[in-house]
Amino acid sequence: MEFDGTTTLGIFVALIVVGAGGLLASGVMAVGTVLMMVLPAMVVFGLVCLAIGVQYGEYRTA
Repeated sequence: MEFDGTTTLGIFVALIVVGAGGLLASGVMAVGTVLMMVLPAMVVFGLVCLAIGVQYGEYRTA
């Protein structure tokens, strides 16, 4: 399966929205905590995992 930049970005945003939306809807944490602490951490962690995955994919194809 091949992903271009648009597909990757769409899936990335969808995962972040579903995760943050689930936390907001469940009421486990305050809204401010989710938006100011959890959401940025999810984005940074997702970007790190994406970068590692891309590098690993490039290694596997070489």
